[in-house]
Amino acid sequence: MNFSRQLLSWYNANKRSLPWRTTRDPYRVWLSEIIMQQTRIEQGLPYYEKFVQAWPCVEDLAAADEQEVLKCWQGLGYYSRARNLHETAGQIVKLYDGRFPGTYESLKSLKGVGDYTAAAIASIVFDLPTPVVDGNVIRFLTRVYGITAPVDIQATKNQILGIALQNIDHRHPGDFNQAMMEFGALVCTPANPGCRDCIFSSDCQALARGLVGSIPARSPKLPVRQRFMHYLVLTFTKGNKLYIYLNKRTGNDIWKNLYDFPQMEAPAGTAAGTPLNEAVLRRSFILDHAEFEGSSSPYTHILTHQKIQARFYRFHSGNKIELPYLAVPLNELTSYPIPRLIERYLIESAILSTPRHPPS
Repeated sequence: MNFSRQLLSWYNANKRSLPWRTTRDPYRVWLSEIIMQQTRIEQGLPYYEKFVQAWPCVEDLAAADEQEVLKCWQGLGYYSRARNLHETAGQIVKLYDGRFPGTYESLKSLKGVGDYTAAAIASIVFDLPTPVVDGNVIRFLTRVYGITAPVDIQATKNQILGIALQNIDHRHPGDFNQAMMEFGALVCTPANPGCRDCIFSSDCQALARGLVGSIPARSPKLPVRQRFMHYLVLTFTKGNKLYIYLNKRTGNDIWKNLYDFPQMEAPAGTAAGTPLNEAVLRRSFILDHAEFEGSSSPYTHILTHQKIQARFYRFHSGNKIELPYLAVPLNELTSYPIPRLIERYLIESAILSTPRHPPS
């Protein structure tokens, strides 16, 4: 079969109209590739449009405050992508005078740019024959070529890359790469693929051998880490304003540089649904003069390799309590980047609309 010719013909007739496909601006191509990693088009498109509107060029993004970038990214998950995006923009401005480097290896030297993203930019913007291998491409090629080995081991990755290199169209490498990704997204889908109307059905090894449902294969999953968080939601009045305490997350744990509430993590093995009593909370956070207002039901939040369960405990004080956290006016809370778990709680508890009046 003439793989690339069939594929490009299909792509030209069926490709979706997406804003980053009408430009060869490396900034916008790079932005789209970072946003769309592990993200559905429908979810990622509004974020792409928000970023382009807020920061139309790489110099604008480099000059932005990281907190603004994280806030714009809020809800998309995998926040290291946003931090890397901001850092890379600064790197491009500082080291390359605002111009993206034009080789695969130099692109890979940028923060947060791996094999896939470097190949995408190199092929789409600079016409280099560097094949992309993402989840859609892996599924598509392993089915057509009947590869049954786990795709998360290096030998299989090398085999898939070799097939892509063998087939890439050197005259239109960018279109070829986008066509492979588009075919995996629209036809060779994870569930209920369109095998009946597939242009490769007569050559597909997985279809011929009845293996479509079991390819691509993966190694056994890593165990999911179970975590339970107890969050202190402490407000206080000062003058005519209501304040709330926030905790900026640092280190190498989840949600780095985002804001949640002061918290205590239960030790491993603690019964997941067991709430802390008021006395423990008062001792732990030194809340002698705060009024306890109750606790939430458990919240569950799923990350890639972690399952987080959390409870929220509300306290209020008529005066400021000195704690090593950031006191923020409640009406400014929405300007801080927060994890989806915290956002859910704030919405469901209606805490932002809860009226408070300082003592007369």
